[in-house]
Amino acid sequence: MNSTPKTLTKEQPSRTVGFLLHDVARLLRKRFEQNARGFGLELTRSQWQVLAYLDKNEGIRQGGLAELLEVEPITLGRILDKLESCGLIERRHDATDRRVWRLSLTEKAGPILATMRELGEITRAEAFAEISETEREALLALLTTMRGNLSAACAMPPAEGRKTDG
Repeated sequence: MNSTPKTLTKEQPSRTVGFLLHDVARLLRKRFEQNARGFGLELTRSQWQVLAYLDKNEGIRQGGLAELLEVEPITLGRILDKLESCGLIERRHDATDRRVWRLSLTEKAGPILATMRELGEITRAEAFAEISETEREALLALLTTMRGNLSAACAMPPAEGRKTDG
């Protein structure tokens, strides 16, 4: 029996679509955050995500945003507290139900969102370096199809004991 401890290596897991998508997504987030720090912006990834969703869903209920982000309401509440203290969002009572909060961006958030878009373009350009426009379009089409396939599959009961080809 070999009692020599295993040495840690940077060996990558197998080249499966799940591992590759996870790694690419992780590296996109990491690079985006690096670029953001280069612009002097110190928001967390979760805060960036909330601002981006609010930009597209102005006036959404706090509970609805938690569902969209797939986070617990208490977790979102903490993020919103921070964004509100930074002056980037406002919570407003719903006109018909005072227990419900509606979320809005402030004017101060506008320039930050513009910078976020610019950083997104920079980060995507870095990711797509040496990838042709045709390959980019094919990748986006494939990922869109995969997303649709998985969304449909998630609406069905889980697969049990089935063998697949891939």
